[in-house]
Amino acid sequence: MRKILASALLLTAASFATGAHALDSSGTPVVVTPLASRTTTASGQPITLPRKNVQVLVSAYDIAPGATLPVHRHPFARYAYVEAGTLKVTNVETGNSNTYKTGDFIIEMIGQWHQATNIGDGPVKLLVIDQVEEGAKNTELRQ
Repeated sequence: MRKILASALLLTAASFATGAHALDSSGTPVVVTPLASRTTTASGQPITLPRKNVQVLVSAYDIAPGATLPVHRHPFARYAYVEAGTLKVTNVETGNSNTYKTGDFIIEMIGQWHQATNIGDGPVKLLVIDQVEEGAKNTELRQ
């Protein structure tokens, strides 16, 4: 009986781990749709996290059509979900660019100079999550 129960629990756990469906406390289905799973940044670097006193910062960005952000870099991990619009991000050190559109998930490069331009007709809306050492800023502008 214990083996059957253990097997049933493992099977249930495995089905939830796939991210397809979960249940709320009343047994009503909740659909979970994985959006991204990556181990590297947009420029191919391994994702690294702060070593001590991690602070999570969450921000909403609204970038007007045609706007270009100044050249900058991030000393810590930054993630962004594109809620609306089209954004072109260019690594100014290598010249390589990536274009992101509504529904895309961005894992920004760490410590590399880059800039972003809204290349669409409407605003770019981003949900941005930073993981920094407590009290630190995660954007450094190039002088």
